[in-house]
Amino acid sequence: MVKNLEDMQKLGKDNMDASMKSFGALSKSAQAIATEMADYSKKSFEDSSKTVEKLFGAKTFEKAIEIQTEFAKTAYEAFIAEATKIGELYADFAKEAFKPYESYIVKASPAK
Repeated sequence: MVKNLEDMQKLGKDNMDASMKSFGALSKSAQAIATEMADYSKKSFEDSSKTVEKLFGAKTFEKAIEIQTEFAKTAYEAFIAEATKIGELYADFAKEAFKPYESYIVKASPAK
């Protein structure tokens, strides 16, 4: 009976430790994602503002189209790069959040 109680206490402690490690990874990853998104938003706003200034200074319609086309191209490329980076951050987040539970999964897996 005492052995079972000790096993239950150890299991509870192990679960709490795994949960705390997972929460730490969640917090760290969420902060990294939020920082990355804020940086991207700031840069995007700055680039848009610069483009508007260039458009106001355009002397011809053709020059305005050229400025807008270049902006659209660079904005699209920046978006794709940022989406890739954010996707990688989410993948890393998932790996880190579930890392503390890997030992439980291994224990629960059927032996081959």
